[in-house]
Amino acid sequence: MALACAGVLLFSSCEKQDGMQPENSVLGSADSTHDAVAYSLTNWMSSVSSTVSLSQLSIPGTHDSGALYEPVSGTAKCQNLTIAQQLNAGVRFLDVRCRHIDNGFAIHHGAIYQNLNFADVRNACLAFLNANPTECIIMSIKEEHTPSNNTRTFEQTLDTYLRENPDKWYLGASVPALSQVRGKIVLLRRFSAAATPKGIDATAWLDNTTFDINTAAATLRVQDQYKVSDNAAKWTAMTQLFSAAKAAAPGRLYINYASGYKPGLFGIPNINTVANDINSRLSTFFGAQTTGHYGIVPMDFADANRSNLIVKTNY
Repeated sequence: MALACAGVLLFSSCEKQDGMQPENSVLGSADSTHDAVAYSLTNWMSSVSSTVSLSQLSIPGTHDSGALYEPVSGTAKCQNLTIAQQLNAGVRFLDVRCRHIDNGFAIHHGAIYQNLNFADVRNACLAFLNANPTECIIMSIKEEHTPSNNTRTFEQTLDTYLRENPDKWYLGASVPALSQVRGKIVLLRRFSAAATPKGIDATAWLDNTTFDINTAAATLRVQDQYKVSDNAAKWTAMTQLFSAAKAAAPGRLYINYASGYKPGLFGIPNINTVANDINSRLSTFFGAQTTGHYGIVPMDFADANRSNLIVKTNY
């Protein structure tokens, strides 16, 4: 793949690929323009006013961000790009699924270990933020699979990671303005915590639906309909949330998952059948949009081209 010049993006397929690309093959320095605003996907937040709330942005994200491995094709892999490549391609929301094992976190998709640990994810984020201090990363952390051989809680293990770089984490319970979190990881917490505040509280997450989370500090609206029997119905749920996000006043954080799977033969999930269709619809939709805030869009098989279409609506 070739690096594009100004206004032309690197394209990578939204379909599942067998091989990984080298770290520097994903758009790292090419600029794009929209309404006379120039930006690079590596630091697109540098062109956003610091007074803007994260709730007022269109933010590319990834679902099951560390899921690059699967024993059976189409059943567990959700991304072609590594964490570092995702960030360089404009992604600013990571969905991190951690199995609690041996008092540490291993990255899983269901029962499948992804040959990646939480420290690897965190280190990739910190390296990116050190190189691009105008950016922030929203990180959703959820416990995955069965815990094993631990002497402390999931929260206590996370605390050990947080203490290693406390200045790099935003643990407030409210949705911050960009000025509060440049150079930081914003925690979105999908696990229970004894000590709070510990990130934006999303523990009231519902299964396979569109729902609201309302706490004293933050309000969220989430579409996470991941069991997809009908792609058209999934897309309708997504476009309804896009419309609500664009019309919303500042404050409520919208998270609109583009991911899902179709139950296959013997109940084996098929991820690609959903991703290929929904990602194509996303490209068409955002290619036709003008300035507006559409919320966080976690995708399967994210790429720089689709990320750019989302990012450009911020300008």
